[in-house]
Amino acid sequence: MTASLHPAAPHALPVFIAPPGETDVLMVVMAVFLILVVLGAGTLFLRLHTMPERIAHRGRKLQFEIVAVLGLLALFTHVHLFWVIGLLLALVDIPDFASPLRRMAGALEKIAGLKQGEGAPEQSDENADDLLVAGASKEQSHV
Repeated sequence: MTASLHPAAPHALPVFIAPPGETDVLMVVMAVFLILVVLGAGTLFLRLHTMPERIAHRGRKLQFEIVAVLGLLALFTHVHLFWVIGLLLALVDIPDFASPLRRMAGALEKIAGLKQGEGAPEQSDENADDLLVAGASKEQSHV
């Protein structure tokens, strides 16, 4: 059976038009290209989105956790301000205030003649109740 062209049809068809019953090569190439572009864009988006967490990973654990939570908030709420705050927090090195304070406390314990760690005794529930009662009686006496 021979396929005859309609007399009004152009006799020179473009290459990308597939004959009936054959595979459309251009559609297959474009489908593969579209899948690759979508996967590439998704990978790029996720790499960009996790950038603050990767930057903060070299820092301290608390800073990393805060940045990770801000990243999750930005991902699920679509509020980009959380991502910007997380990025700025990841880029800024937060100074360590605890170490000098611990050294000062240790030096003061040494001056006072206490052993290391004895300067802050644990407060029992009875002592806390006594302090609350004493605080309440002071407030009543001032009234």
